[in-house]
Amino acid sequence: MGSAMTNGILSSGLCTAGQITASARSQSTLDRLSKAYGIRVTADNREVAQDSDIIFLAVKPHMYKSVIKEIRNDVDEEKLIVAIAAGVSHSKLDDYFGKPVKIIRAMPNTPATVLEAMSALSPNRLVTEDELNTVTAVFESFGRAEVVPEALMDAVTGVSGSSPAYVYLFIEAMADAAVADGMPRAQAYKFAAQSVYGAAKMVLETGRHPGELKDAVCSPGGTTIAAVAKLEEKGLRDAVISAQRCCVEKSKKMGKTKKN
Repeated sequence: MGSAMTNGILSSGLCTAGQITASARSQSTLDRLSKAYGIRVTADNREVAQDSDIIFLAVKPHMYKSVIKEIRNDVDEEKLIVAIAAGVSHSKLDDYFGKPVKIIRAMPNTPATVLEAMSALSPNRLVTEDELNTVTAVFESFGRAEVVPEALMDAVTGVSGSSPAYVYLFIEAMADAAVADGMPRAQAYKFAAQSVYGAAKMVLETGRHPGELKDAVCSPGGTTIAAVAKLEEKGLRDAVISAQRCCVEKSKKMGKTKKN
């Protein structure tokens, strides 16, 4: 996610490469980041914390406690922490820092790489409106962003944070069917992906209900309604809802595990 965000920020022109410093455990990762984006890199998390006004913690949830332990003495009341991880609550982050810190929980998704992310932001009480606006601008540089209450962050993980994987699975299945009907694989992926992209864009730009848009494609006795009927028969809605709620429950459990 850190790489996707960096690419999006630089592609949008919001920041220059010289304004971004990244840290990572392995030298190979540092070399890759430096070569790909021209940003400053270091193996020292404290160096990043000392030199940065806004610190993005884009590590796995189980690593938060150890990373914060490294940097907490270098984080004062003027610095802003943006925490990108499922299940790591404001209260847990407060415990890790052991002092009042400005924190915005954030949940973007990997389409940040192509400037089409959907991100949720949830600030704690110490974050000012100007600071929230600044961070919102960062996330909007690689897609769309909205402020949500912390109580919805687990739901966000299900509906946007993890959901690109569901969509990729759907695109792959559509392409498989096209290949079975004789279409070359590369062409099948292009047709399936563009159709999903176009349909999503219609929902966002027309403001019409997805059901209304679906009905507009389904001619009486036609091919589309036959396909929709089969999807309903096979339980597409139930599968998606069940999978997404499973994702949300996992996010909630991650927030309760001791290692977090």
